[in-house]
Amino acid sequence: MGARNRREPCRRCALPLSRSRFLQGSQDNVIQAFAFYLFATIVIASGALTIVSRNPVHSVLWLILAFFNAAGLMLLIGAEFIAMLLVIVYVGAVAVLFLFVVMMLDIDFAELRAGFTRYLPFGLLIAVVLLCEMIFAVGVWNFADIGPDTRMGTIDPDMPNIEAIGRALYDRYLLVFEGAGIVLLVAMVGAIVLTHRERGGVRPQNISKQIKRRPEDATRNTQPEVGKGVEL
Repeated sequence: MGARNRREPCRRCALPLSRSRFLQGSQDNVIQAFAFYLFATIVIASGALTIVSRNPVHSVLWLILAFFNAAGLMLLIGAEFIAMLLVIVYVGAVAVLFLFVVMMLDIDFAELRAGFTRYLPFGLLIAVVLLCEMIFAVGVWNFADIGPDTRMGTIDPDMPNIEAIGRALYDRYLLVFEGAGIVLLVAMVGAIVLTHRERGGVRPQNISKQIKRRPEDATRNTQPEVGKGVEL
């Protein structure tokens, strides 16, 4: 009886401790799930408003909101480096650049609205194709008879996400990473070539001729007669 009485308090102390840990873990899961659905809903809504908004300035602002919430999703899965890249590169550079370019250009909003309805069927077709591809990819991912180790590379949980990303890009996906870089390089060169193409009715300036021009060739002193003009 004495041994049983000595063991009973230990059991009574262990039960509340395990129950508190379980409640704390469940609360953390609920908070993470709520944050995920909140960020995901805002990303989807802001992305849709980016496409639907008729004012380009408003579209860029919705795009910035989508990037911020996408960074929040990256923080939830532990990818702090990618989250900071989204905020610094996409929001701080690309989106703000788009915003200033749109605000400085003289854009005809009526013409943009007319073009939106013209390309709406083609855009819907592309959206349906992308949706079918995503559904097919998710279905194969969920129902394929392969283990988690085969689906994705195993990563040490104690490894920093920067090191994990570097190993994944330059080890397993090196060819894909280099191919993406080549595609971006071709796109950049193509944009430069299209910008510098010759256009009709444009008078380009020859900087070298302007620099070599002498003052005596630019001005001339004349004494025209009364009632007569100047012949150059």
